[in-house]
Amino acid sequence: MTKEYIKFIKKLRMERGISQLEMAKKLGISRPSYIAIEQGKRELTLSEAEKLANALGTDLEGIKKGLAPNAEKYKEMILAYLRVGSADGKITKTKLAKLLYLADFAWFYEHLESMSGMPYRKIQYGPVPDPYFRIIDELFDAGKIKIDQTDEGAMLISETRSAGREPLSSLSAGEKDLIKKIGEKWKTKRTQEIVEFTHKQLPYMVSNENEIIPYEVITQEDPKFLY
Repeated sequence: MTKEYIKFIKKLRMERGISQLEMAKKLGISRPSYIAIEQGKRELTLSEAEKLANALGTDLEGIKKGLAPNAEKYKEMILAYLRVGSADGKITKTKLAKLLYLADFAWFYEHLESMSGMPYRKIQYGPVPDPYFRIIDELFDAGKIKIDQTDEGAMLISETRSAGREPLSSLSAGEKDLIKKIGEKWKTKRTQEIVEFTHKQLPYMVSNENEIIPYEVITQEDPKFLY
C-alpha cells in the first residue's frame, strides 16, 4: 500500500470519529491487525477492503485511488438545484437528496465518473451520502440556505438572498445543463414520486440495506430510467 493510500484511510476514519478498535471490529480482525494496516505492514483482503469502504462511507474505487468526495462542488450542486428545481425555489430535504443522486449517477452513466464523487448509501428513504446532512448544516450556518418546516413536518430548503446568486464555478457547463434537465423534469413532482423512482433503479435494487450503492451498475440501466 502506498503512503497516500494509508493516509487516506486514516484521514477518513478520523473524520468519521471511528476508533481503531471500532474499525477492527467492523472488519472482523484484531486491533493490532488493523493498526498494522494503517502502518502499511499488512495488506487488506478484498473482503476487508469492501467492509472498510462501507464503514468509511466510500467505495472500493475511492479507496484504491485515495480520492475524497468534492464537498465544495456538492454544495454548488445543491445551490444549482435550488435555482432550477422548483417553481418557488423551495425543495424538501428528501427530494433534494434524490435529485443530487440522479445528477451523480446520470453523469457517471455518460462519463464513468460521478459529478461530486460522493458515495451514496442505501437507506429506507432512498440513496443518500453520509455527509449530506452535515453539508446542509454547513450551508445553513454559512447563511447560504434557509430551512423551513411545513405543517406536515417536511423540511423545505431554499437559497438565501445573502448568497448573492454566487457563480457556481466548480460546475462545468455540461454539469449545469444536466442539473437543469433533471430539475425541470422533477420540478412539479412530489417527493414520494422521486423516492419511488430511485427505489426502482438498478443500483438501489441490487444493493443491501445500509451499504454503499455501486455506481457501475447504473451503466446497465435503461437510458430512459436514468432520471
